[in-house]
Amino acid sequence: MTTRTLILLRHAKAEIPGDFDDYDRALSERGGLDADAAGAWLVDERLHPDLVICSPAKRTRQTWQNAAIALAQGRSGQPAPEVHYPDSLYLGRSGEVFDLLHELPDTVRTVLVVGHNPTMSEVSALLLPDDQYTGTVVEMKTSGIAVHTGDDPWTQVQPGSMRLVRSHTARG
Repeated sequence: MTTRTLILLRHAKAEIPGDFDDYDRALSERGGLDADAAGAWLVDERLHPDLVICSPAKRTRQTWQNAAIALAQGRSGQPAPEVHYPDSLYLGRSGEVFDLLHELPDTVRTVLVVGHNPTMSEVSALLLPDDQYTGTVVEMKTSGIAVHTGDDPWTQVQPGSMRLVRSHTARG
């Protein structure tokens, strides 16, 4: 069996909403540092995604871009991951994330999803098998990372099918 790894990353701290569209909110200065720290943590944990699925909103793209710089420095010659920016991840809920996972080819071993709350927290909680689920909802903070693993092919990932093996909140 092939173990698959799903890394969920909530975007880093964004600017306070102003007179612009939510979609165009950029990272704050602290958010940029936290996104850098998220990438460094992924390198330290030897978590190198084969594929990245990122919301197309500005703050999620910037979170990925900052994290990617650290990952690139830690990949030691490995190719950069392919990155997709599906519109459904911006306003989508957990069902859209599961749909995106079901479309992944079996050749992908590790996928990083960069998105928004409450969706990232919901997906992480839903993935927990019964023996890990406590009934308490844990909300991922900005730059929060949840790492799940499972043996099922991506087409069969469903609630309760991937163990939470690590979690972290990156702060720069």
